[in-house]
Amino acid sequence: MANTAEEKTASGNESPGGVPASKAMQVIVPAIGWLIPGAGHLILKRWIRGGLLLVSIVAMFLIGLAMEGHIYHPNGGDILDMLGFVGDVGAGALYILSQALDWGHGAIEHATADYGTKFLIVAGLLNFISVADAYHIAIGKKQ
Repeated sequence: MANTAEEKTASGNESPGGVPASKAMQVIVPAIGWLIPGAGHLILKRWIRGGLLLVSIVAMFLIGLAMEGHIYHPNGGDILDMLGFVGDVGAGALYILSQALDWGHGAIEHATADYGTKFLIVAGLLNFISVADAYHIAIGKKQ
């Protein structure tokens, strides 16, 4: 079957709008998307997806903090602590802000705090997924 112009655009080094994606944008979009959840999609003018990601990731992170969840520090100890740190750092500026303001460092005293910790980790992991999605859109691999 012959390729249409739309399929050729999606397979080449062009953005979905048909404008060639610059190398700078292919680096900037994931970096800004990691730092500010949803911003990678907003830069690419994917307003609804970017807004939904921003609201959901920030809400999950704030709910995790409200439930007194634990934010992990970088360490070389237990493997689960290292994985928790990777999940937390995925939240970008939210993680940096929480470290600067010393949030999420209390002892887990009740069951909801453990759920709060999971909310914090999943918010970071969802942000990693959104960064990968924004990158694929920026390089023209996905529309």
